[in-house]
Amino acid sequence: MPSLVRHHRLLSVTLLVTVIALAFSPHATAAPADAPRALEEFDRDWSWPLLGTRVVVEPFRAPAHAYGPGHRGIDIAPSTDAAVHAPADGVVAFRGVVVDRAVLTIDHGDGLVSSFEPVLSAVNAGTVVSEGELLGTIDIGGHAPAGTLHVGVRRDGVYVNPMLLFGGVPRAILLPCGSDGC
Repeated sequence: MPSLVRHHRLLSVTLLVTVIALAFSPHATAAPADAPRALEEFDRDWSWPLLGTRVVVEPFRAPAHAYGPGHRGIDIAPSTDAAVHAPADGVVAFRGVVVDRAVLTIDHGDGLVSSFEPVLSAVNAGTVVSEGELLGTIDIGGHAPAGTLHVGVRRDGVYVNPMLLFGGVPRAILLPCGSDGC
């Protein structure tokens, strides 16, 4: 009987570790065989789109599946300046209004695309931008709290946690379960 209890405890711990690993996954959906390449393939760090002190008021929350609830980006509150800057080199892929908010999207190459909303900008689609270049200012509208900037990042079409590119996510390390039954 004690080995059965130990077996159930081990199964419970394994299930808990799996659930935690999935809950904090940087990818928005489960990774199928044709999943996007890992962000680790790139050894570049992006600059923050807001200069100075900033606070992440709403973190990235990956949905359980492609159409599930979640938060596919981060919402950032600036300290004072509402100027929005390019986090990395790229080409403006879109600038326009989506539903009720001004959106600006940059294609950074290698399957990476960033989107910013709400952003009032005069930069046109097709414009090459450099890291740190002024894109516009925080506007009003959208689902993010007033005065904040929503930043989303997609890798090969799948939303990923932008903090991975800004250097704000520590690596998770799973350790093997010891012989003492965990």
